[in-house]
Amino acid sequence: MARYLIGIDNGSQSSKVTIFDEHGVAVSEGRVALRQNSTPTPGVVEHPEDDLWDSIAGACRIALEGFGGDRADIVGVGLCTIRFCRAMLRPDGSLAQPVLSWMDARVGRPFTPEHEDIRWVTTSSGYITHRLTGVFRDTAANYQGVWPIDTGRWSWSDDDEAYARTGMSREMLFELVQPGDVLGEVTAAAARATGLPEGLPVVATANDKAVEALGCGLLEPTTVLLSLGTYIAGMSVGDRDISTGSAFWTNFGSEPGRYLYESGGIRRGMWTVSWFRDLLGEATAAAAEAAGERVEDVLNREATSVPAGSDGLLTVLDWLAPSDAVFRKGSILGFDGRQGRAHVYRSILEGIALTMRARVGEMAAELGTPYERVVVSGGGSSSDLMLQILADVFQVPAVRTIGESAAGRGAAICAAVATGVHADFASAVAAMVSERDRFEPNPEHAAIYAALGPVHASVTEQTDVIYRQTAAIVG
Repeated sequence: MARYLIGIDNGSQSSKVTIFDEHGVAVSEGRVALRQNSTPTPGVVEHPEDDLWDSIAGACRIALEGFGGDRADIVGVGLCTIRFCRAMLRPDGSLAQPVLSWMDARVGRPFTPEHEDIRWVTTSSGYITHRLTGVFRDTAANYQGVWPIDTGRWSWSDDDEAYARTGMSREMLFELVQPGDVLGEVTAAAARATGLPEGLPVVATANDKAVEALGCGLLEPTTVLLSLGTYIAGMSVGDRDISTGSAFWTNFGSEPGRYLYESGGIRRGMWTVSWFRDLLGEATAAAAEAAGERVEDVLNREATSVPAGSDGLLTVLDWLAPSDAVFRKGSILGFDGRQGRAHVYRSILEGIALTMRARVGEMAAELGTPYERVVVSGGGSSSDLMLQILADVFQVPAVRTIGESAAGRGAAICAAVATGVHADFASAVAAMVSERDRFEPNPEHAAIYAALGPVHASVTEQTDVIYRQTAAIVG
């Protein structure tokens, strides 16, 4: 009998629902974009009305409409939502106010009630769990930040001071379960809204980054995951709850007792690629479309012929200045007449790789764990050139796995473990995550990037002096 698993991936831009078979093959997908966040005053960033639930319900309906199998063969659904959100609920579980985005300043401060009818304080996953199952239960692995959570025990704290410090009483908080545990079953009302079978087990996962890592097969400490999105981060896993890292921070992982280590990253990372693509204008886009290509395809092909090091062009991705250096700006250095648009494009990719090699290297040194391969996910992973540059810069194989929506796959893996489709996380990953492409380092290019790494890392030290001066003149 065929068995199917559903992965819900509620991200920052959209909600995606994918139906997988037990071998990890995606057989149907639904996607609904989130509405623009509401930002009525500085520091306030809210999801409008009931947008999280509406988008998830809509994506479920689309995925199930495209599913050609018997819905009775769907055995579980894993729920993954955006981390660092905060939801305030009335006694019946309905929203007392809009869900606070991870970008809202209030999620970084102790809870202060803004309405008299608030009974529960939870995460986005806790709220959606209640909408799906009617129970007040949530995964422990989505509580990082200002919560009275004991990260060593994966449970609510026994320290009264933790509750006083966060402004939350124990009575306001949901029951916690572990990733791979059943949260509850789909209610009749939720079945009508989503199309999910009534009584279907809803399974706990973790925060979205940890679930993405699981969906990419990240089980061994010697593998690092690069998530190439608007924000680029390096991630690895381990068994230690480390609170003293300076080059990384520790988050809950997607396996009970396992942690996710996240390196420093790049804000507006792959945004830079989109920015440069759009800068080329409508004529370039029209020419690519006429040839049956995307502009990125054209740029990747052109940039493959550019030498490693882009004939001396260096790109430093500080387009979004950090709060402790608001004067800082990004730089593209080294024009001398040899370079064209392909050089600029390749230099942007090299800048991403060199920056992340430095930041991941700092994390590896603190953890005492050398990395033997790089797994790449996110929109940027579709570029063969990006994968080859990463292999050359990191000097280890760069790997791309089969399928998209790594977080959806990770959620389905948790559901597979909970429902007994696979015996444990290792078995589920072995069955449901497959390597699609592997890029080996080019020794000649690796030597060039090894020499360029320290030079690239020193650019900000030199340009800070200049940008302090220009910021005072033109902002």
